[in-house]
Amino acid sequence: MPVASTEHTGTNDNYFFHTLFLLAEFALKGSARHPLYRSYSAGVAVLRDSYPLGSFIVRSLREMGYWQICQSGDVSLTSSSTHAVKPLPQSSPSCDILPAMTRSLVRILFVALLAFCPIANAQNTTQYLRCGALFDSVSGTLRQHVVIEISGNKIINVHPEDQAPTGDRVTDLSSETCLPGLIDTHTHVLLQGDATASSYADQLLKQSLAYRAIVGAATAGKALGYGFTTIRDLETEGALYADVDIKHLIEQGVIPGPRMQVATRALDVTGAYPLLGYAYGVDVPHGVQLCDGPDECRKAVREQISYGADWIKVYVDRGYFLRPDGVLDDIPTFTLDELTAIVDEAHRQNHPVAAHAMGLHGVHNAITAGVDTLEHGDYIAPEDLKTMAAKDMWYVPTTYALEAVAEGRASDGNPVYQQMIKTHADTFRRAMAAHIKIAFGTDAGAFPWTTNPAKEFSTLVRDGMSPSVAIQSATMQAAKLMHMDDKLGIIEPGKLADIVAVPGNPLDQISVMEKVDFVMKDGMIYRNTQAKQ
Repeated sequence: MPVASTEHTGTNDNYFFHTLFLLAEFALKGSARHPLYRSYSAGVAVLRDSYPLGSFIVRSLREMGYWQICQSGDVSLTSSSTHAVKPLPQSSPSCDILPAMTRSLVRILFVALLAFCPIANAQNTTQYLRCGALFDSVSGTLRQHVVIEISGNKIINVHPEDQAPTGDRVTDLSSETCLPGLIDTHTHVLLQGDATASSYADQLLKQSLAYRAIVGAATAGKALGYGFTTIRDLETEGALYADVDIKHLIEQGVIPGPRMQVATRALDVTGAYPLLGYAYGVDVPHGVQLCDGPDECRKAVREQISYGADWIKVYVDRGYFLRPDGVLDDIPTFTLDELTAIVDEAHRQNHPVAAHAMGLHGVHNAITAGVDTLEHGDYIAPEDLKTMAAKDMWYVPTTYALEAVAEGRASDGNPVYQQMIKTHADTFRRAMAAHIKIAFGTDAGAFPWTTNPAKEFSTLVRDGMSPSVAIQSATMQAAKLMHMDDKLGIIEPGKLADIVAVPGNPLDQISVMEKVDFVMKDGMIYRNTQAKQ
């Protein structure tokens, strides 16, 4: 069902149901001191302001005396669009809100729920998107003038434009190119830029976990607004398991955001990962979970999986330096025995492994141990490229992020990050020539989320990838990496209705991928700043 506003209204549907059931909870509990009091008060405002039926319920309850019965005047609603919620004084007595009105309230709730059923069922009605062009992820070409038929959260069919119906069930994207929802396979929603050591330390030392989780939840919504309907979030950078909570809140409809696969805490060895350099005896947090020795690392894998990790991430190298022959050398972190134990334990529990690997030895060890995806890969030796191809291993180059952080890292005394830009570009071209599987990943969070992660598209094309292949890497290929290609990555019957649109032709001008102005996820419109309804 198309929406008329430019913002998603589905979350209000959840508030509607939530508020009705909270009202029912009050009918049973009979106390404004109920733990859900504040959620109830906020929900009442949504109920009243967003739905004619909700306004009726609020007005009826007010007229029945529900907001005048507490001596302290705890909650006051007026017929205007504003509401005031006053905190209960600590000394005030329990506030009985049920002066013989329980039956009336239950009747109102029952009628409201019955009346709301058509609105809920409307999410399963058929709607249509009229697209000026449609990107075919399989062929990498554009189909002109098509209509996408959607029922509920699934794509039903793709028709020629002349078969499109008329009416308010059609969203007009005739001046746009429609594409599958974009997939970013390397993000950090709980990180807000780490180009310098101080910016990273500030987040770990000066921001509470609750603060970072709230910002991370908002960041997930921002990712969705950029057009990324699915992300693989590769580590919380010291925020423990907050990514699991954000993922669940999105799944439950509490907050808007992309569907997520998460890696929770990631793993590294003692002495290798920030925060570092503090005095002995000063206990500071680290951005990862530390483990040493095969047994300890197996235990860490088990812990992360038990708390909701979809992926296990490992940092396999550090201490980068560029040799005169152009090879990016490094200091490996885990021993091969440790790394093999991590991969074996994760695979034993049917969980894949992503490896942060940038230099010669770290990359080689990760490939030898059998990780599933290689992240960054600033230098990959020719023999290791052959092994990657033989093992069918994925490469996620995160090209833009390196350039975004290079200056900041150099200012911290690490000029190698500026030097490795050329090395990375050369590695990327060699990987394409070796037919390595490449998926789109941005490392967003390493650079602030105020920058659109879709800048990665232009960087990939600049370094030799065709626009069509770049888009395939963020749709069909990324879906395969995440083992979600049965649901995502292609606009075809049976797939989930994750669809975005951009103005113009991205095969002619790849930078338009940074201008997504329509976002649909699971058949619900979250952004529509262009289309005529």
